Amino acid sequence: MQNFPGVFSAVKKDGTIYYRASITHQKKHISLGSYPTALLAYAAYLEGNSLLTDPSLTFEDFSAHRALPFLKWVCLMNFRDNGLYFATPIYIRKNYFQYFLTPDHILKFDIDDLFYYSSHKIMQRGRHFFVADYGMQVNIMSRYGIKNYAVKGRDYRFVNGDDMDFRYENIEIFNTYHGVSKRETKNGVRYIAKIHINGNYTIGSYETDIEAAIAYNKAIDLLKKAGINKKFVPNYLENLSPSVYADLYSKLHISPKITNYLRV
Repeated sequence: MQNFPGVFSAVKKDGTIYYRASITHQKKHISLGSYPTALLAYAAYLEGNSLLTDPSLTFEDFSAHRALPFLKWVCLMNFRDNGLYFATPIYIRKNYFQYFLTPDHILKFDIDDLFYYSSHKIMQRGRHFFVADYGMQVNIMSRYGIKNYAVKGRDYRFVNGDDMDFRYENIEIFNTYHGVSKRETKNGVRYIAKIHINGNYTIGSYETDIEAAIAYNKAIDLLKKAGINKKFVPNYLENLSPSVYADLYSKLHISPKITNYLRV
């Protein structure tokens, strides 16, 4: 068999022979993937070499007929243009970076997040983006303090209307806590706590979102004591000491709509 530069044969557990392509550039050894034939692996090697040495090649030059997958193009082009190689499909721009899911689906992040996403692969399920972190699937929205149950437009919004733009300045959070919504009134901002039992019930109106979040938890406790065992999600207030939490909990008023519901 003819020997091709950058191509090495390997054997699967079932005895099938396949071929691995790799390239070394600026003392960096880069795997280019596995291929069923030596010719395909060599084509990947040649294409990788062209990407690393020819600055005229751009994302627009990619097509389905190329030997390398598109995400590897991103990695090689970033190495060529920015001098950094990442295993994830990141391309650095001025003051931000792009994370490519496909040629047409591109997420934007602040440079502050570069280290995290250079070591965490983003996966997609519908409109949800998540990473594997310590064996768990973590929604990337949680990095902004946005809970899994949050609703776009009600609890948060993308300022410029681009819901693929995850730069911090582009994400505005309205409601941090479950069951709490912010409302502008003639007397100023109020925070409304509501809970869903058989329909939505208002728990109360409060001066702060923390008070509303605690009131929501208090309503959950009352409902559970009355034998209503729905899977309510309580709010976790990590920066509040137990004594302060308990003091607010005891003082917060709960709407008669909730207490009357419990008497029925």
